[in-house]
Amino acid sequence: MPQDQEAVAELVFTALADPTRRKILAELAANGPATATDLAARLPITRQAIAKHLALLTEAGLAVAEPGERRRVRYRHRSEPMRVAQGFLAALSRDWDGQLDALKQHLEHDSTTRKPR
Repeated sequence: MPQDQEAVAELVFTALADPTRRKILAELAANGPATATDLAARLPITRQAIAKHLALLTEAGLAVAEPGERRRVRYRHRSEPMRVAQGFLAALSRDWDGQLDALKQHLEHDSTTRKPR
C-alpha cells in the first residue's frame, strides 16, 4: 500500500466504486475473516470473481490475506485506509466550506450595498 495519503485515498475510492467490492468488504467487516470460498457461499458471486475483487481490496489495503489452515487464505478487513480516505474528504470539505462561506459573505455584502435601480 502506498504511503502517500492521496494515493491511498485514490486506491480506496477506486475499490469502493464497485458495489460488489463494497458487499465483500461489508461481509468481512460484519462477520470477520473469511476465505473466497466462504464468501462465495454467502454472496451471489462466484469464488473466482470474489478472488479477483479480494485482490483489488488487498491492493487498496482494505483487506489483508492471512494464511489459514490447510493452505487456505483467509481475508480480513482493514479500516486504516478508510480513515485516510475520510481524512482526505474532510480536508476537501474544509477547503470548499471556506470558499463557499467567503462567496456567501461577498454576495450578501454586495446585495446590501447595492442601490436599487
